Amino acid sequence: MSDVFHLNLTKAQLKGATLAIVPGDPARSERIAKLLDNPEFLASTREFTSWLGYINGQPIVVCSTGIGGPSTSICVEELAQLGVRTFLRIGTTGAIQPHINVGDVLITTASVRLDGASRHFAPLEYPAVANFECTTALYNAAKAKGIEPYVGVTASSDTFYPGQERYDTYSGKVYRDYQGLLKQWQDLNVMNYEMESSTLFTMCSALGLRAGMVAGVIVNRTQQEIPNEATMKQTEEKAVSVVIAAAQALLS
Repeated sequence: MSDVFHLNLTKAQLKGATLAIVPGDPARSERIAKLLDNPEFLASTREFTSWLGYINGQPIVVCSTGIGGPSTSICVEELAQLGVRTFLRIGTTGAIQPHINVGDVLITTASVRLDGASRHFAPLEYPAVANFECTTALYNAAKAKGIEPYVGVTASSDTFYPGQERYDTYSGKVYRDYQGLLKQWQDLNVMNYEMESSTLFTMCSALGLRAGMVAGVIVNRTQQEIPNEATMKQTEEKAVSVVIAAAQALLS
């Protein structure tokens, strides 16, 4: 019998874990967990696939959020009900600044709230900011691995196509309100687009939880729209190594 509505998990299964690594992709949960000690599959329901692993004997949950703010909010809420207090998102992303290359690692300090779910936790005037300790741990982990991360602001959109001003679509059109936004965010020094961080940061700040985010760049939107699979795999592995090292630091 599950203790929560969607994740099909009990508090006992988490073994007292207070930190969760939260990728978007369910398949990524397994790949991350198998880099931890004693990985154990917990559950898979809808977009939520969860594993338990250990770092230096301390339990860590790895649970996918699915795509976007609504499912992310469910994942975070129910893991918090089960005792998790720190959330490290690891994702892949499309950079929008010409100087950021495919394969680079980005650490998000704050997000532009282009989503709807975050408004259910705080008004738009409330900032979507990462926790300082989580951000510092991610930054230090990257530097220790010889990675020079980009650190800054992410645009976090509810939709993958119009909200990120993509024209490689069925209609080839973008609703008027979203035309020109990519250039606007570039001019405002936003690094990238993704779809979960604004909900994650707003929710966690409002609820007194900790959250941070690291992402690997798999496309640069100024150059291409479709990622190379081999490069995507290498970039994911790099970002995963950073999030695991950051988790270790936060648990020490």
